[in-house]
Amino acid sequence: MSKDKVETEAKPKGKLKKLLIIGVGAIALIGAGAGAGIYFGALSAHEAKPEDNFPKLVLRSKGEAEPAAEGESGEAPPKVGTVSVPNDRYKVDPRKYEITYYPITDAFTTNLADGSGFLQVGISLSTFYDGKVINNIKRQAVPIRSVVLMVLAEQDPALLSTSQGKQRLQRQLTAAINDVLRDKEGFGGIDNVYFTSLVIQ
Repeated sequence: MSKDKVETEAKPKGKLKKLLIIGVGAIALIGAGAGAGIYFGALSAHEAKPEDNFPKLVLRSKGEAEPAAEGESGEAPPKVGTVSVPNDRYKVDPRKYEITYYPITDAFTTNLADGSGFLQVGISLSTFYDGKVINNIKRQAVPIRSVVLMVLAEQDPALLSTSQGKQRLQRQLTAAINDVLRDKEGFGGIDNVYFTSLVIQ
């Protein structure tokens, strides 16, 4: 009889132990699930934030045209009415958005591809986006200057003497500068490059 008593007392203790282990395991799984949910929720919120920091298109004002150039303080005038876009390759209607011109102060001078002379170019950049693009240009001035010099050094002077050659160079510079901005800032935003001076010797 004492054996039966021992066996019956041992069974409830074994069941209690199993229930306790299952309970602890369930609590651990719930905790891990909650932790993973919080982690991935914070991660997705963190990933969504940089898109909010992308430049926005600036709507054209309905009244009299205001100058889009920078003011004396060095900051772009405040703009009202901006439009978020999915990326910087968004097709922009120039009739709907303000354009800002940003002159690069120092001219670019380089030897030409065939070694026959040199090329000196002054440029100004245009954008339909807010001041964040201008700030990105200022922040990435060194790599932008480098890529412009590389593109200029590859030019054929005979092609540059034609209007088509100059337009081709504009497109090449626009693409090269946008590539630098996309690589360094995640957003291009340059609509065009304009020549303020161009000397071939």
